[in-house]
Amino acid sequence: MPVGILDAEDAHLPGIAAIFNHAVRETFSIWSEAETTVDLRRQWMDARRAAGFPVVVAVDPAAPLDVLGYGSFGSFRDFPGYARTVEHSVYVAANMQRRGIGGMLLAELVVRARDKGMEAMVGGVDSSNAASIRLHEQAGFEIQGQLKGVGRKFGRRLDLVFMVKQL
Repeated sequence: MPVGILDAEDAHLPGIAAIFNHAVRETFSIWSEAETTVDLRRQWMDARRAAGFPVVVAVDPAAPLDVLGYGSFGSFRDFPGYARTVEHSVYVAANMQRRGIGGMLLAELVVRARDKGMEAMVGGVDSSNAASIRLHEQAGFEIQGQLKGVGRKFGRRLDLVFMVKQL
């Protein structure tokens, strides 16, 4: 299936929310047990855009409103010394995983970060998420730290792996 990467529009928000909510309910990818709404995702997207950060979606060109995955990046930390470092997130619909979509979204975000003059991109990954770690390694990210027991979801303590790519 051909896949296109586009700037997200309001019409993509139901698909973005559905992917987010599935990750909340079924995975350790998002360390929250609270689902979102289309309106909350709209506020998130508007805030990203207002700050000059992208929100992109992967779609089938034959059905450009059906979101196969999405990604974005934003400030890593809110201090001037981190101004050229961004933290990203990429999520793919459960039925579309392992088809290269995550890699395409991540590659697009890397290009956009470079184009903005960013020097490093950080990803925070649940340490048990081997597929995400492998995806990041294939894109040139390196594990540069692990924070043990810093998260909690579904009654479990979770470890966070920081993966970094120098841009």
